[in-house]
Amino acid sequence: MSLRNIAIIAHVDHGKTTLVDQLFRQSGTFRDNQRVEERAMDSNDLEKERGITILAKCTSVEWEGTRINIVDTPGHADFGGEVERILSMVDGVILLVDSSEGAMPQTKFVTGKALALGLRPIVVVNKIDRPDERIQEVLDEVFDLFVSLDATDEQLDFPVLYASGRNGYANTDPDKRDGTLTPMFETIVSHVPAPVVDADAPFQFLVTLLDRDNFLGRILTGRVAAGTVKVNQQIHALDRDGKVVETGRASKLMAFRGLERVPVEEAKAGDIISIAGLTEATVANTIADISVSEPLHAQPIDPPTLSMRFAVNDSPMAGREGTKVTSRMIRDRLFREAESNVAIRVTESADKDSFEVAGRGELQLGVLIETMRREGFELGISRPRVLYREDEAGNRTEPYESVVIDVDDEHSGTVVEKMALRKGELTDMRPSGGGKTRITFSAPSRGLIGYHGEFLSDTRGTGIMNRLFEKYGPYRGPIEGRKNGVLISNGNGEAVAYALGPLEDRGILFVSPGEALYEGMIIGENAKPEDLEVNPMKSKQLTNFRSTGKDDAIRLTPPKIMTLEQAIAYIDDDEMVEVTPKNIRIRKTLLDPHERKKASRKKEAA
Repeated sequence: MSLRNIAIIAHVDHGKTTLVDQLFRQSGTFRDNQRVEERAMDSNDLEKERGITILAKCTSVEWEGTRINIVDTPGHADFGGEVERILSMVDGVILLVDSSEGAMPQTKFVTGKALALGLRPIVVVNKIDRPDERIQEVLDEVFDLFVSLDATDEQLDFPVLYASGRNGYANTDPDKRDGTLTPMFETIVSHVPAPVVDADAPFQFLVTLLDRDNFLGRILTGRVAAGTVKVNQQIHALDRDGKVVETGRASKLMAFRGLERVPVEEAKAGDIISIAGLTEATVANTIADISVSEPLHAQPIDPPTLSMRFAVNDSPMAGREGTKVTSRMIRDRLFREAESNVAIRVTESADKDSFEVAGRGELQLGVLIETMRREGFELGISRPRVLYREDEAGNRTEPYESVVIDVDDEHSGTVVEKMALRKGELTDMRPSGGGKTRITFSAPSRGLIGYHGEFLSDTRGTGIMNRLFEKYGPYRGPIEGRKNGVLISNGNGEAVAYALGPLEDRGILFVSPGEALYEGMIIGENAKPEDLEVNPMKSKQLTNFRSTGKDDAIRLTPPKIMTLEQAIAYIDDDEMVEVTPKNIRIRKTLLDPHERKKASRKKEAA
């Protein structure tokens, strides 16, 4: 059976996973009457809730005697570490572009990586049934993008398909709005080369993804670069420098068939498989026959740009809502994550009670925290901070991001003004049709922390913002942070409606009556710039005087409930987010008011 290995790359929400669903159905992977969830590849709970792909996944379909291994890649820049590794496993890519949104920042990121590896893309203009489609302009944008990324003449001569992933058709004619995905299957088989491999050489395999299984232990996924491997064959793992990491046996080999991982007896060069049996080998290691001493080249990964402190929860509520609360449990979980996710770096603090976790962006770290929270962990999370560097001249540099914003024309002035306050530099501004403007900025990552919520309020929820790491550039000086102070509880107890009523005049509340509070916990936002300590537990003094009933009915505005990402973006440097399986609370790092005063005096003196 002939073989093709392809990856589907695209910007977030351009329809990769939906298209893979249709490829399954039309290749006969699913029976006609088989009930399959929508976006079957997004199997993780967080992926289903957010509607985005977080983890790269392998699958395969058969079409007229050809096995097509397909890798569905994440579309968000924060998970770029996954995309970079995946591309080394495939011989071709399908670049999916939305017929209205066109080439977005993440399209540029993944396409640049694919072109640099010499892959020849197949361009698919997806969602051509959208009422606001602009097919020809989008195609011109893609061509310009390829030119700007130094594509070769061969790469610029790309085949184009016009498709609707949801409706299950693809055509070479942009005006045709029906049919099947047969033209796509035909283009893949004719345009993507079969893997060029040495089948007679000793077995070699580069680890691209790492998974865990309760029964099999570590599962290493990648492509067989040379030779053949059989079950129980003796193998060893080499690191990038060629040092032997460990020696063992391939206790189980698995190949991808549809959504399943199926055990196989042997795998040949070119196959994408999973191997179980090793206990220490990790991503970017070479698994090979004992006779092999030279490792395969592994793609270098872009470094992290943002870090947060993960600490043991030390609030008065600690241990009441989670089952995993000790620093040892947190340490083991974080180091396990860093093993499989090469874009994350973990360092332990000197006091062993907290860990510095560095990653690509707020979303990536937010997904890690949310996953740990669901596993029963309790954590204290600090405000994100960017990772600075020094250039050759010893000057401080910081990470910059390319920010592409699509907004209604009426909101463009506000967005430009807010981005200027955050030291963003306007690099391009053009009408994108339908009363919308596309604005591009180059902005320090530091200024973008916490901006997304404010951006959605400013644009009445209609704006779309996309960010992508651009470069390390000169330090831009101080950026103004949150303008408002907070309301801080001055004691422990339960929030009382009678006390919360008057506090509503002071600002926006984050808590409801009956909620458990503690000293130092933030219960709302002050309308003024300074922090204010308040008593949200004061109850009404009972007397034997009868009331007319006018002042008994206290009507409170519903509190502002923050998501995990909103809370992390909201906090200041002297605050933390307390994350438990049941609640997300915001608190001051120092709960005691006297300690806080001492710390602020020290800061002023410094």
